[in-house]
Amino acid sequence: MALMTPELSLIVPVYNEEENLTELIQRLLAVAKSIGKDYEIIFVDDGSKDRSVPLIKEAIQKNPSLKLIRFNRNYGQHSAIFAGFSESRGAIVVTIDADLQNPPEEIPKLLQKMQEGYEVVGGYRMNRHDSIFRKIPSYFIAKMTSQFVRVPLKDYGCMLRAYKKDLVKEMVASGGTSTYIPALANSLASSVAEVPVEHRARTKGKSKYSFLRLLHLNFDLMTSFSLLPIQLTGILGVLIALCGLGFSVFLLLMRFLKGPEWAAQGVFTLFGILFFFVGLQVLAIGLVGEYIGRIYQEVRQRPRYRIQEIISSPPS
Repeated sequence: MALMTPELSLIVPVYNEEENLTELIQRLLAVAKSIGKDYEIIFVDDGSKDRSVPLIKEAIQKNPSLKLIRFNRNYGQHSAIFAGFSESRGAIVVTIDADLQNPPEEIPKLLQKMQEGYEVVGGYRMNRHDSIFRKIPSYFIAKMTSQFVRVPLKDYGCMLRAYKKDLVKEMVASGGTSTYIPALANSLASSVAEVPVEHRARTKGKSKYSFLRLLHLNFDLMTSFSLLPIQLTGILGVLIALCGLGFSVFLLLMRFLKGPEWAAQGVFTLFGILFFFVGLQVLAIGLVGEYIGRIYQEVRQRPRYRIQEIISSPPS
């Protein structure tokens, strides 16, 4: 018996979210049923070490619209979403985090906006309940992404987003080993919109984005979508070289005007300038290395992830 093709696919990346899953599943099912469309809910377990997988398997036994994709280890949130994209069948695909900070009840807002003909509709979080150490990086990520992709949006960090299936297919076929999904979608989409959505504080579990992960995300964004960082470094190098030449001329003139004793007193200034130059050189080498590393990853053509198993209810 052929399975009915759903109109809506909900994708939920999961990593050690056992404390939120029971409530999340109940609320997702309630929202999906209220929309009045055939739907599927795909959970992608990103190598959880807690009881997340047993809880999802138990829910699948009771709800045939649920499916579980299980990775063999942790690959990251964006890889999990790509796996969900590959398995989704709905005409509209919605992604949402499992931490309940974006309420599932906000999903209809995205779908209503999609009816106006947009290929991508993202949520922007009003009154964010995050620490300042999360808000500041998110602000700069949004500004940088808007510049790189040339699609100005208020919030590129919100994963409560809706996509047309044709666009999802293009993203999956892109083949990049490291890709920031909101930026990739907006760079390919012909029409993009944002709608305000609620944001709530995390009450259970811990955030999976440490400072190092956020830093890695920034490098991923910069080096995957633009040559601007390395270009700016080159321009900065030219400007510093000109400044260094001017400063050398200044020191030479002061030596003739003030005598060699004055020039000797500026040795510590020279050390300071030298350390500044060395720091910029290290930064430039790091940027070049980042680009070369990304080229190496693409040349190897290794898969983004490895699926251990896919679990769904048998058709009735």
